Amino acid sequence: MLKYVLRRVLVFIPTLIAITLLGFVIMVSAPGDPVERMVVAAQAGGEIGSQTANQLEQKKFWNRKLGLDLPIFYVSLNSMSQSDTLYRIYDKNEQESLSRLSSQYGNWPAISDYFASVSALHQAHSSLKIDSSTAFGHDLNEFKEDVNTSFFESSSLKASYSLVVIESKFNKLQKLYSKPYMAPLKDELDIVIDKYKTVQETATPWKKYVPVLNFYSNNQYHRWIFGDGNWLTGAGSEFSRGIVRGDFGTSYTTKMPIQEVIGIKIFWSFFFSMVSVFLAYLISIPLGIQAAVHKDSLFDRVTTVMLFILYSLPSFFAATVMLMWFANPDVFHWFPASGVEPVRGFAENAGFIEKWWNRLPFLALPIISYTYGSFAFLSRIMRVSMLEIVNQDYIRTARAKGLTERVVIYKHALRNGLLPIITVFANIFPVAIGGSVILEVIFTIPGMGGESYNAIVNQNYPMLIAIFTITGVLTLVGYLVADVLYAVADPRISFSK
Repeated sequence: MLKYVLRRVLVFIPTLIAITLLGFVIMVSAPGDPVERMVVAAQAGGEIGSQTANQLEQKKFWNRKLGLDLPIFYVSLNSMSQSDTLYRIYDKNEQESLSRLSSQYGNWPAISDYFASVSALHQAHSSLKIDSSTAFGHDLNEFKEDVNTSFFESSSLKASYSLVVIESKFNKLQKLYSKPYMAPLKDELDIVIDKYKTVQETATPWKKYVPVLNFYSNNQYHRWIFGDGNWLTGAGSEFSRGIVRGDFGTSYTTKMPIQEVIGIKIFWSFFFSMVSVFLAYLISIPLGIQAAVHKDSLFDRVTTVMLFILYSLPSFFAATVMLMWFANPDVFHWFPASGVEPVRGFAENAGFIEKWWNRLPFLALPIISYTYGSFAFLSRIMRVSMLEIVNQDYIRTARAKGLTERVVIYKHALRNGLLPIITVFANIFPVAIGGSVILEVIFTIPGMGGESYNAIVNQNYPMLIAIFTITGVLTLVGYLVADVLYAVADPRISFSK
């Protein structure tokens, strides 16, 4: 069996690589700028220059922490006009602008000099002080407005690539810098204009048709998988240890490590999944067996009708009805309406058993809602499977030998009848991590289902990709467990074959 398991694990490796690649592609292609979301907004008031300097430092920090200052993959196919280090620009709008300019003119060194001069002009605004001494003889409010306008125009110039837009901004800035109190910036603007003229005069657009293949040993995908330290041991990691060591990055909403958030939320999803599956199997297997053995009897017909009614009821509908009837002070207030434990918590000296006893009223309705659908489904599968088994020749032979009906059914027929049930059992593992979004929201359960819903609403892509990746891995584990159980249940299935 060990040899078979090892062989299956080796087969899973290409699938795992595909899962991680797909998850990574989704994450890097998702809309929005993660750096912008992680940056703390500058405090209201104060000088614009100081606020922006603070934001820029935060952007640089998060760009480095999220690994966005690295190329995306091990290889990239670009044109000769493009820079192979464009990924170092942490602002996506500025990256897009430089890429467009490179495609348009093709002379990256001149474009790089132009971009550096624009950055210098933008930084020069920090030397302008908004006070009455600087604007002596002029209206202070007008001075502040001019500084703010100039700051915005120079900032947006870094993200501009259209000739019409760039020349329009040049004209606006020249008009602003013609005023005496803005004169210190005029020389900086002249340098920018000269650099842009150089870009136009030395254009080599033919370079965009020449492909260039670039290789990067250190890249975002490698960092995402192995971390930013030693790829084998993880030693020296600063911000990420890699998903091979359970590090899925940082949550966009809480700024907590993803693995910590999952560690907090996964318990209740796992608990409800395991308890509901245990109860469903405990009840549905004997029920399905009895319905098959007593085919077309009153018991079979009644259970069939009841199970089909249960299976046809959506879980959210049944959960809502149970809340209205059994958690409603105006009807039957037998159970709490939400949560998994008392709001006030437990007594300081409460033991393990006492805590869970106090939780039982909170868990009753969610467990019923989780269980009844799979209970109906599994019992029907078990019935159909057993109906096919009990009519086979070896079952008739066992009865002819004088074996009791109990031995015939539970020793000879049951093992083969479990094969479809084992197939369904393989889906337990991915469900445990994903949770039930609808039921967790209805009952206010702090599990992975609610966390998945919040991640979708808030576009928290690292959390979604972590759930996607772990679910894929657990699906493979479920298939492996199902294969092993097939051989345990049916002696005809051999690991060697």
